[in-house]
Amino acid sequence: MSVSEHRVSLLAQSAADRAKVLVSMATGDRIFSTVTRVCAYGVLLLLAGIMLSLVIGAWPAIQAFGLEFLVTRRWAPQLDEPVLGALAPIYGTLLTSFIAMIIAVPFGLGVAIFLTELCPIPLRRPIRVAIELLAGVPSIIYGMWGFFVLGPFLAQHVEPAIVWAVQDIPVLNTIFGAEVISNISLFNASLILAIMILPFITAIAVDVFGTVPPVLKESAYGIGCTTWEVVKNVVIPFTRVGLVGGIMLALGRALGETMAVTFIIGNSFQIDGSIFSPGTTISAAIASEFAESSDVHRAALMYLGLLLFILTFIVLAAARLMLARLDKRAGA
Repeated sequence: MSVSEHRVSLLAQSAADRAKVLVSMATGDRIFSTVTRVCAYGVLLLLAGIMLSLVIGAWPAIQAFGLEFLVTRRWAPQLDEPVLGALAPIYGTLLTSFIAMIIAVPFGLGVAIFLTELCPIPLRRPIRVAIELLAGVPSIIYGMWGFFVLGPFLAQHVEPAIVWAVQDIPVLNTIFGAEVISNISLFNASLILAIMILPFITAIAVDVFGTVPPVLKESAYGIGCTTWEVVKNVVIPFTRVGLVGGIMLALGRALGETMAVTFIIGNSFQIDGSIFSPGTTISAAIASEFAESSDVHRAALMYLGLLLFILTFIVLAAARLMLARLDKRAGA
């Protein structure tokens, strides 16, 4: 075989090898694409299945009560013709989550700012590990601690002082007033929720604060900005999208928390203007009554679950819209 023929043979063999490699790569890529597509569609099917099962389970209550279920305050499943309404659980769910966010967001962001900007380097890792450990504590432990320790402490030392301080102030004496102070109330449940979601807000805030380019902060310090001015004008604006996302995730956790809230909220289907009175939430009502329910009572609890599912979906959808608007504004 001449040199030219040998070269042609090598080129042909090389081309054949490349073709086999390309075919193998294309096959692997198709398999990878198919698997990921199946996983994505599987999540959508799972979500649709959950929604469908809730609708089917709640259908007897939907037929019996309709939309009046949303505005009815009374909850009396023991009657011959049960009277069931979701207004009290909806009220308790929204109020406890709102109070928890008011408490947890400033504290969480404050801890995150301290860890990233002010904390001595040797202390940063121990404090962050402690925060992560808080996130890993089971919710039932928070509930037991709230019932046996935090609740009695608040009822004996904190809430009476607040009631006395605002007793002559209009509006506040309704919000913070209470004829009987106990260790179970909407406020106590809100405080437990705030402690539970605090690690999530802090951990996400620390991570997003770490994405700020050092050159931006160094430039701000170089022109004489204080630490507060750097945080306010550089760090928070640069990370606002991630912060909003983390806060909304924490809100979703607060809306659906069950065991800790069930321990300390009182499970009362009454709506009182005072946050020191007992109440209930959607998840607490389901957890405390589902095992003993039947017929339309069980369907009403499924209806509550459907409402919680829709409420959580609305919150997450609102978060996505807010993030999209912030991205658009930042791009503009």
